[in-house]
Amino acid sequence: MIFIQLICAHLLGDFILQPDSWVAEKEKRKLKSGYLYLHVLIHTVLSFIFLWNIELWWVALTVGISHFMIDAAKLSFQTVKNKRNWFFIDQALHVLVIAGISFYFNEFSFGFLKDHHLLKILAGAVFLTMPASVFIRLLLSSWTPVPETTGNIQTESLSSAGKYIGILERLLVFTFIMVNHWEGVGFMVAAKSVFRFSDLAQAKQRKLTEYVLIGTLLSFGMAVLTGILIK
Repeated sequence: MIFIQLICAHLLGDFILQPDSWVAEKEKRKLKSGYLYLHVLIHTVLSFIFLWNIELWWVALTVGISHFMIDAAKLSFQTVKNKRNWFFIDQALHVLVIAGISFYFNEFSFGFLKDHHLLKILAGAVFLTMPASVFIRLLLSSWTPVPETTGNIQTESLSSAGKYIGILERLLVFTFIMVNHWEGVGFMVAAKSVFRFSDLAQAKQRKLTEYVLIGTLLSFGMAVLTGILIK
């Protein structure tokens, strides 16, 4: 399958065979960096090796040229503030090029859009991301505790960390249910109890503990109920 072959070549060329020193040099000298052209050459060669078909030389060349254009755009427009965004844009564009090539060879179709079971699973997964976060936030809005100073206890947290932790835990619970591994749900509950509620016990804030407990039960409950409904 050409898609898998080119993805393997991409992963090997972009992450395994590209040292951090090359990345730093490219970011510093941009299009003047020789490592940029060496990196593109490596991708072209790897693509040809993984395809291993002389008749598909143009595919490897297409991958190399597109890789140069995408990386050149990234180096030209990337700044310290948007570096993370450009990393994901860069990777998404590389994958889209590979997907486009695979689509040309009829390796992909849109027949999955007619699979009702797959669409139900997709709908459930999407619901458990931001929509579920909104529901939980609204349900807890009247109980939001006011942070208290607790001596040497550090109460600060990463920006939006709770929201993304909730999304990840719901998706994991949903996945465990879809593959009929309910023991994984128990593992998730135990793991979060160990890492989260030990800190709350030290903080000695009963309202905050109750607030987090209700939020956690709502989060897990939504994931379990959604999984059951889909099944």
